[in-house]
Amino acid sequence: MKEDSYNTKLSLNQQPARSHQMCRTIEEYAPAVDHHVDMLSSTSDDLNLIPPLNFAMVDNGIFRSGFPDSANFSFLQTLKLTSIIYLCPEPYPEANTEFLKSNGIKLFQFGIESYKEPFVNIPEDTIREALKLVLDVRNHPVLIHCNRGKHRTGCLVGCLRKLQRWCLSSVFDEYQSGECSVLHRIN
Repeated sequence: MKEDSYNTKLSLNQQPARSHQMCRTIEEYAPAVDHHVDMLSSTSDDLNLIPPLNFAMVDNGIFRSGFPDSANFSFLQTLKLTSIIYLCPEPYPEANTEFLKSNGIKLFQFGIESYKEPFVNIPEDTIREALKLVLDVRNHPVLIHCNRGKHRTGCLVGCLRKLQRWCLSSVFDEYQSGECSVLHRIN
């Protein structure tokens, strides 16, 4: 597929009264992609579906993981992703960007520095903006990831859980285990 067949739009959202960017958004418009996987005519390569490190379903249409690499692309295609929320400041690798382009997936990047303490040193307005994207069903299915899928991703998922009315002890249990479970939800 030719590079000029894509219409790429880059927009930078600025934080109020600050000079650094909060979210870098890359929207890739590719020709219609058929995400259907025909398991009867699939080759053995197509059936080699490897999820990214620490992959889990958070809720309907919301997934989390560590940083996906090319070995995970076939698996990610089965999710029919609309968007990826990337929580690291490092540039997105070219191979991953090409995967996004060829599958019509939008990338939202929030440059959150790496910290291992929950809810420490992550600007509140950055988490709020990321949560808006997670809650907007137009972005679903969405994958949230950082490098290992634990701390930054866990903080964002923890904030989502509080909005879902989880008790704080269940939020921290999920954060520490890294395992998502809808069984902890309080109705």
